[in-house]
Amino acid sequence: MRRRRNSRRFLLVFALLGLLLTTACTSSGGFYTPGSHAKSSKALAPLRLSIAGPAAGATGVSVATEFPITTSGTVTSASLVASDGTRISGSFARGDRTWIPDTQLSYRTKYRLEVSAEQGRISKGRTLNFTTGGRGRTESSELYAPDGQTVGVGMPVVVKFGVSVPPSRRAAVERRLFVTAQPATEGAWHWYSGSEVHYRPKEYWKPGTKVSVRLGTGGLELAHNRFGYSDRLASFTIGSQVITKVDNASHTASVYKDGELIKQLPVSLGKPEAPTSSGIHVVLEKSADKIFDSETFGLSHADGGYKLKVYWDVRFTWGGEFVHAAPWSTADQGKRNVSHGCVNLSTENAQWFYDLSTVGDLVEVVGTETKVTPGDGWTDWNFNWDEFKAGGALNGSAAP
Repeated sequence: MRRRRNSRRFLLVFALLGLLLTTACTSSGGFYTPGSHAKSSKALAPLRLSIAGPAAGATGVSVATEFPITTSGTVTSASLVASDGTRISGSFARGDRTWIPDTQLSYRTKYRLEVSAEQGRISKGRTLNFTTGGRGRTESSELYAPDGQTVGVGMPVVVKFGVSVPPSRRAAVERRLFVTAQPATEGAWHWYSGSEVHYRPKEYWKPGTKVSVRLGTGGLELAHNRFGYSDRLASFTIGSQVITKVDNASHTASVYKDGELIKQLPVSLGKPEAPTSSGIHVVLEKSADKIFDSETFGLSHADGGYKLKVYWDVRFTWGGEFVHAAPWSTADQGKRNVSHGCVNLSTENAQWFYDLSTVGDLVEVVGTETKVTPGDGWTDWNFNWDEFKAGGALNGSAAP
């Protein structure tokens, strides 16, 4: 009898356990498989994809147009197709939210933008058709970047517009000025005026850096009804770091290459009534020989001026200051200042310096009676970083 009672008890326990398990698995607050539940939730979430910019079927669209794209997933492809079948590549910018064609679009041309996105196993595409407008009144723009060349570590990117860009348009224009560097390098733009803007990195470029520049203002409105003529492209490589420190007190130029002092040269600078400009200068150009004429800066030949051929000329201000050969002042070099503002060297030393120098190298002059005027040369390095950025339309108030 005891065995029968025990068997009944076991059967009752098993039945109760079965009932509890069944109830737990079917109740609203019971167990679930997280993975399958997450998949179900993700599958139910809609994939959103939209293209901003010109309206569908729009005409008269700018050839400098950009395309903001919004998606809840990931954009897998985007390309622009012209009516003749030509595909135009592009890339994302503005925080990876805007797709920008890599080249200026053609005028009066039909285009189709095709965008695809994915979210999990869901994919979606969007198409936008539009037609660009005709060419308006255009203005030329100059890009001062030595395409295909190797330059010094102080080289800025200089852009000059054929029309003055008003303050209200500078941010839009600056957004179309693209500089990319390998390795990535922090930099900013600075407006010297409505017609001139410069780009420089926060610190001197690192030797070996590859820099690519796109002046993407073709077809962009620069001023009221005045448009950029065409895009401009350039790329250059940063060479060795060459910095020449010219000290007025010691009448010496100390030349450093990649951080090491390689030569010290005796110099004669501008005399007190025509001092050499102190400041951080950038080599602008160089010539094996050049005619120097004092009448170009107001000193007549009758009043002690000159007109002569000068050799091994390395220019660092637009106002006419050079490092050059001056055999007539060799006895004064290293002792006193007798020039009209240039840095005088012996012929031998000048040729050595000329051979070493390249556009973009740095010449730092200290201790003279005057400072360089902003804009008299590429004077960007005379601003500290915060001051320089403040001159940009996107990093502070633009210059008037």
